[in-house]
Amino acid sequence: MKARQLRMTRQRKLILEELRKIKRHLSADEVYEVVRKQLPRISLGTVYRNLEVLSELGEIQKLEYGGAVKRFDWNPAQHYHIRCLECGRIDDAPIPPLAHMESRLQGITDYQIDGHHFEFVGLCPVCAEKSADYMVDKLKKIRLDADSR
Repeated sequence: MKARQLRMTRQRKLILEELRKIKRHLSADEVYEVVRKQLPRISLGTVYRNLEVLSELGEIQKLEYGGAVKRFDWNPAQHYHIRCLECGRIDDAPIPPLAHMESRLQGITDYQIDGHHFEFVGLCPVCAEKSADYMVDKLKKIRLDADSR
C-alpha cells in the first residue's frame, strides 16, 4: 500500500479481511453483501472502487472471464482456475503454474511476456449431477413414450 501512498482504510481493510476469510471467488455484489453486515452504510460504489484498488496493488486478483461477472480472488499468487460453464462457480485448480511456458514463448517470439492466464472449464459437481439426472429423466421419458405407442 505504501508504494502508491494509499492508506489502508477501514473499508479496504475489511474487504480484504473478508475475502481472505471466505476464501471463495466472490463478485463485487457478493463482497458488498458480506461487508455491509459490518459496515451498513458502505456503498456498492465504495466496494467496487476498493476491490479495483486492491487488485491494482496486487493484494487480490481480479478474475475476468469472457462476458461473465468479474470475481475477486483472495489469493494474489499466480494460480489457475476451474470455471463451471453452467452456474459460473470458480475454484482454484490444484496444479502449479507453468512458468516455464513464459520463458519458452519469449525465446521464440519478439514479445516480452509479463504473465499468462489459464482457465479450465467444465461442470462443477453439483451441475454435473443435475445434468446427469436431467439426462436420466429424459431417457426415461423417451422410453415411456416409446412403450406407450
